[in-house]
Amino acid sequence: MAVAGTFQQREDAKSTPVYRSSMARRHDIYSPTPHGKRRSTGSRVLVSLLVLAVVAGGGYWGYTVLAGGEGDDDPEVAAASAHLEKFFGAWETGDAKVAASFTDTPSNAESLIASVTKNLEPSKTEITPGDGEKKTSGEVQFPFNVAMKIPGASDYSWDSRAKVLKKDGAWLVEFNTPMIHPKMAAGQTLALKSQERASVLDANGDELRASSVVGAIDPKTGKGLSGLEARYDKQLSGGVGGAKSVVVVDRNSGQVVKQLTKKSGVKRVPVRTTIDPKVQEAAADALEGVSKNAAIVAIDPSTGNILAAANKPGGQNRALSGQYPPGSTFKVVTTAALLKQGMRPDDVVECPKFAYVDGQRFENQDQFVLPGGSTFRDSFAHSCNTFFVNSAGKLTESSLNETSKAFGIGGSWDVGITTYDGSVPVANGVNDKAASTIGQARVLASPLVMASLAATVKAGEFRQPMLVPDAVKKKHQATEELDPGVTSALREMMRATVTRGAGKALQGIEGNPHAKTGTAEFGNDTPLRTHAWMIGYQGDSELAWSVLLEDGGSGGSDAGPIAAKFLGNLESAPAGE
Repeated sequence: MAVAGTFQQREDAKSTPVYRSSMARRHDIYSPTPHGKRRSTGSRVLVSLLVLAVVAGGGYWGYTVLAGGEGDDDPEVAAASAHLEKFFGAWETGDAKVAASFTDTPSNAESLIASVTKNLEPSKTEITPGDGEKKTSGEVQFPFNVAMKIPGASDYSWDSRAKVLKKDGAWLVEFNTPMIHPKMAAGQTLALKSQERASVLDANGDELRASSVVGAIDPKTGKGLSGLEARYDKQLSGGVGGAKSVVVVDRNSGQVVKQLTKKSGVKRVPVRTTIDPKVQEAAADALEGVSKNAAIVAIDPSTGNILAAANKPGGQNRALSGQYPPGSTFKVVTTAALLKQGMRPDDVVECPKFAYVDGQRFENQDQFVLPGGSTFRDSFAHSCNTFFVNSAGKLTESSLNETSKAFGIGGSWDVGITTYDGSVPVANGVNDKAASTIGQARVLASPLVMASLAATVKAGEFRQPMLVPDAVKKKHQATEELDPGVTSALREMMRATVTRGAGKALQGIEGNPHAKTGTAEFGNDTPLRTHAWMIGYQGDSELAWSVLLEDGGSGGSDAGPIAAKFLGNLESAPAGE
């Protein structure tokens, strides 16, 4: 028998028929179709068909058929169906005001539907109603399913029921909170909650407080956007990206009442760093009140572990990945190259006001000069540009490039986070070589590189910095070595910078500090603007550091006090912190 519909075995041929309306549609939305009409839904009515069949042993068998069609078999079911269709269509498109107009309490309906839509931000909502069931005259009930595609939370669907009532001659959807979602009660709504991520930890196993290093998380998707949160997103999230849970929350307090979805069986693993919270706090505090962009990096020379990476302001990780001319702090490398050529700290040298290379004039800061009889050590300590520029003739085009490799500069460092590892190109002519001796021309470094340079002097060899040891697969090895006599002389000269040179801001600081100042020109303004640098290490402890003050003036007078504050903070920190 070719009768379309759902077959139901009848138990009581005399029972009262139940009228239903099939609203199987979906994939259409509440908006005009290309033909200007929304697809209508037909109604079904139970048609009693008595089928007489002769079966083995005799007897009769009866059944009913739920026959489909477009006819209005029951006007009330059809009318209720059409009205609910409009409500669902508006809800699907997120038009809370229009959807609410089809309910018996428009203000409440609009508020809740708008709240759910705003909180979940579905990219698609599809509502599929079931058969309408007429309970009494003027009341038809419909089961329905809501399916949403929610960015960051995958797909989510739920079943509910709607009651359509005829009041004063008009059909209205009876609105209540459980109708929108049966797990909600009055005063509640649906929302998204980021699933728990593992934490980025400091060296003590506590949550790391260094925002520019930790990075940011996308508030919508829950995925890591920058820093360690981005690099280790899979590890921290358990491989579910930025998956979020759909939750029921109290509309007034925002407190989660119940969780509706959750990714189970997920293992989230914290990221452990080498950051020492005491050193990090001292660095961050030293940058408080600084109006310019600034950074401090601290390293343990014995291991290469990064103890602090502070940025002001937060957000951009200039401490580890910034690219700047290092200025006179690079004279540590130039001095190493000159020492390799046979010069000694006590050699008497000249430090005139100006130096000329192929018609290009170089000068000292504020055009100072050193008196006759001054030594190589003095020129280093007072940062005499003209001495170093005039000494470029003792070096080959590749001398600085080769010597910088002993400090790991320009290598490919595997630190556990994105870093800039410096660049010292082979000189391109005498002017380029002369400017490179004082950390200008095309020489570039990050605060991390310069802190590592100071750590290399302290340790006597390059030890690649590390931030996330578990992630380091292969440490960069220096392709050049430093002669012990060279490192010994460098240590002496860096100490002289503090005791009688440009690093006098550190005088009085405990721990036997060694330092080198730097004032690096940049840009095209007249006069040229400058970055302020100071790098150094503590002779009595395993601590090397660098301070950068962008567009900050002079290394000795501007970066120096910041370095002094940083070291002073460490001095005053309670023991055991």
